[in-house]
Amino acid sequence: MATENEKLRTACVKAVETFQKINDEANVEIQSKLEFCVGSYDFDQNPVGLYEFGKKAVKILTKIKEKNTKKVTKKVIDDLEKALAK
Repeated sequence: MATENEKLRTACVKAVETFQKINDEANVEIQSKLEFCVGSYDFDQNPVGLYEFGKKAVKILTKIKEKNTKKVTKKVIDDLEKALAK
């Protein structure tokens, strides 16, 4: 069974993939920070960055979904929110 931190890591990876598909310059910073935090977590198992930037990613993805429902799946946002709620 995956730990809460592993679930958060997976949710952040899915968020990164979503940002990559959207391919908007406005999201480059959050995408790169999430990628960095996933790599950092893989190295030291410290989830602090995943929580910090996961929360920011939820806000950004929610705004994108409000403007264009097809660009972001509900599951990506829900998984992130669930993982962050722990």
